[in-house]
Amino acid sequence: MHELSIVMSIIDLAEEQVRTHGAQKVDRIDLEIGTLAGIEMDALDFSWEAAVRETVLDGAERHVEIIAGRGRCVECGLEFEAADLFTACPACQAPFTEILQGKELRVRSLVVS
Repeated sequence: MHELSIVMSIIDLAEEQVRTHGAQKVDRIDLEIGTLAGIEMDALDFSWEAAVRETVLDGAERHVEIIAGRGRCVECGLEFEAADLFTACPACQAPFTEILQGKELRVRSLVVS
């Protein structure tokens, strides 16, 4: 379950920002997670609940924006929604695509107090 290590990294980042800004806690955190990032949301939610207790993120409002996967065919150039990292081009069936978005995993913003 790599989701726990991801949550721990987010906690570290949040604690660093709280210290940097002389705050006490995080009131809100906004995350962006791509559908191709390999994150199981149920596992992330489970890990989050357990890991943030008694940290600066305890009680913080968490918002997650899901970024849909998009790819571009390297053969014909078509851009399309990619359900996974190995989605073939729907136009020409070429197996090789360039991933344009969907692998994101980032903290977009923190509100601290």
